[in-house]
Amino acid sequence: MTPPVLVTGATGRLGRAVIARLVAAGVPVRALSRHPKQHTDAVSWVTGDVTTGAGIGQAVDGAGAIVHLASAPYRRGYTREVEIHGTQRLLEEAAAANVQHIIYTSIIGCDRIPWGYFRTKTEAEGMVAGGPVPSNILRLGQFHDFVDQTFRSLARTGLLVSDRRVLAQPVDTADVAERIHAAVRAGPSNRTEEFAGPEVLSLRSAAEQWSTATGTRRFILPVRIPGKLGRAFRAGHLTTSATPRGVRTWRDHLASRYGHSPTGPDRR
Repeated sequence: MTPPVLVTGATGRLGRAVIARLVAAGVPVRALSRHPKQHTDAVSWVTGDVTTGAGIGQAVDGAGAIVHLASAPYRRGYTREVEIHGTQRLLEEAAAANVQHIIYTSIIGCDRIPWGYFRTKTEAEGMVAGGPVPSNILRLGQFHDFVDQTFRSLARTGLLVSDRRVLAQPVDTADVAERIHAAVRAGPSNRTEEFAGPEVLSLRSAAEQWSTATGTRRFILPVRIPGKLGRAFRAGHLTTSATPRGVRTWRDHLASRYGHSPTGPDRR
């Protein structure tokens, strides 16, 4: 019998996409949640919490691989509890259970962008890479859903803001799920890889396309992000030349979400 793949962060956007892809491929899935969930034919749920260690031993027992997606960005001390202490607990329990593969998701540019959450991801990467369980570290571009949500939040203030020299390479969670499934099939590489969407575009262009697709007419205020953070963003550290890449574009996401695809060339 094929051992299950354990997915942490299973109820998040990426977690749901990964579970759907694994199930579609016939891979048995065990999913970790802080709240009780009902089992299905394809997914067995374990109630547990990486920040306390509750349920982790049960979750990793007999698992063939772990896809570690649990995260808590920009939540101060709790972020560190999840990303650092939680990852350490998971690694220790996985090693004790003789799990032979862990996939950890991180962020493109986390080691080059001076931002607190990015530094935390870099620290966690080091723990995984130097840890007792064979691994893959997958640095990802910003998710289409995250960029979309950011613009929606800004639009509620009455305007959008954008540093037109900041480039991004957003990626769709379905494409990420496909890449993770490929990594599960291939087994541990003990390497750090990058994976992003098929196009590099400026935040200005992304904002214009979003405004057109949603019919949300907002003035786009040009700003220049100051300091080392701004310089790192403008240096292109949110992008990658790595292949393979996702196939779904920002326009594809907007057309699917809002039923309207913006036209015209991307402007960087």
